Amino acid sequence: MLESNAFFDRTYEETMALLVEARNYVAFQEAKDQRGLPPQVRLQISYESLRVTSRLTQVMAWLLALKAVHAHELTADQVLGEQFALSGGAICSDPSGPDNGELPSGLRSLLQRSHSLYMRAERLEDQYRRSVA
Repeated sequence: MLESNAFFDRTYEETMALLVEARNYVAFQEAKDQRGLPPQVRLQISYESLRVTSRLTQVMAWLLALKAVHAHELTADQVLGEQFALSGGAICSDPSGPDNGELPSGLRSLLQRSHSLYMRAERLEDQYRRSVA
């Protein structure tokens, strides 16, 4: 089983930092970035912002479930259920976006980093499932 260690803690901290950064982007920058752009680009910006949010909330929910196992609030078997599994696979694992030059650079950066984090979480989840099984 994945033990609470520096790697896990860094992943949790990275996820939290990206969540805050994504929130700040949506709250303070997204509307500025959309000014004067054609409707289809504004829609793409909104869509990709939602993809970042989906990735990060999925990863954070899974990490919180693992923290609950380490705190003996949940069992390892409980976390293996669908309720705690990473979801959104087709949307969240799609690497597109960072290469779209029409998107603002800050959003492209969030897309790339959230994708990398989500894919790492998928690998960790797979490792966790194998170790518990």
